[in-house]
Amino acid sequence: MNRGTIRAWYLVHKWSSIICTGFLLMLCVTGLPLIFHDEIDSLTGARPEIVGVSADVPLKSLDELMRTALSTRPGEVGLFMSFDEDRPVVNITTGPTPDAPAAKMTTRAFDRRTGALVGTFDGGGVIAFLLRLHTDMFLGLPGMLFLGLMGLLFFVAIVSGVVLYAPFMRKLAFGTVRVSRSTRLKWLDYHNLLGIVALAWASVVGVTGVINTLATPIIQLWQRNDLAEMTAAYKDAKVPAPGRLASINAAVETAKAAAPGNRPQFVAFPGGGFSSRHHYAVFLQGETPITKRLLTPALVDAETGKLTAIRPLPWYAQALLVSQPLHFGDYGGLPLKILWAILDLFTLVILGSGLYLWLGKRRTPLDARVREVESGGAVEPVAIA
Repeated sequence: MNRGTIRAWYLVHKWSSIICTGFLLMLCVTGLPLIFHDEIDSLTGARPEIVGVSADVPLKSLDELMRTALSTRPGEVGLFMSFDEDRPVVNITTGPTPDAPAAKMTTRAFDRRTGALVGTFDGGGVIAFLLRLHTDMFLGLPGMLFLGLMGLLFFVAIVSGVVLYAPFMRKLAFGTVRVSRSTRLKWLDYHNLLGIVALAWASVVGVTGVINTLATPIIQLWQRNDLAEMTAAYKDAKVPAPGRLASINAAVETAKAAAPGNRPQFVAFPGGGFSSRHHYAVFLQGETPITKRLLTPALVDAETGKLTAIRPLPWYAQALLVSQPLHFGDYGGLPLKILWAILDLFTLVILGSGLYLWLGKRRTPLDARVREVESGGAVEPVAIA
């Protein structure tokens, strides 16, 4: 690699890193507790354990549980119903209208064996605050897209860093940390070593983070294309009155029968963005760690209870669903989460050391820094007095 090429890649690495570092530090700090959100919720009581009832007690009808939920929320209607994977719990979301915004929704969890209320979700708490800060900085879609841009710059910094790593390490053994030389060289070696060790992880987390910031446009694209096509015959239908709705329990069983080996993850009620005005949309998931992320929506007529359409989500929506848990290490239980946390800490050191090196280089000529890379680290640049 000649000096001109090194110079170009050096400038790419420098400026892509400088622009995104502050936001990446925020994402790494907020992402660390989010990796363990399930464990934190259990410790703080936000996700209480369900005890005291025999495991062989039959489950109550979903319709009965919905009536229980609505009995304390007069005038409201059902919006969503979701199911815990590891507990006999159903989460029921209600609101004043079928298209109610998130701010007016109420979500409560019920034990499916007893019908008892076991939790209420109001969108508050430390974890909810950190999640909003991590995903959109409380700015909604503009904040998400901005963080997506920072993620792209982070990936550019990773690629350019790898390109520069090869010539810089040409005369040094892998893992070399020159502790006997200057403080700057020591931190440069730590920066390079941790960066190459965390390369694959940082790339995966960076790319999946960018995909996650596109969640709203991806969902809107699915709604405009696939969902609109599946419900074209019902585009002029009105939302059925509560008294005319078919059995929720029967709708779920109908959807399960149409996709053997799958189980329901959540149900979207008529009138919301995830269904039509005339359907229950039952989103089914597989049983394996991978297939349970790949959802298949089944549309059931909300008046007759008959299945009208079933189709897997398109590839771009499936990519979003797969990237979301991978971003937080939710595929392999606690061991993978611990690994994710360690690599997150590595990234904090990488970002911090990069910031330190940049602040120390501001008085050093660019050509001197390029010669340092070109010489394989043999020539250390000297700052201008």
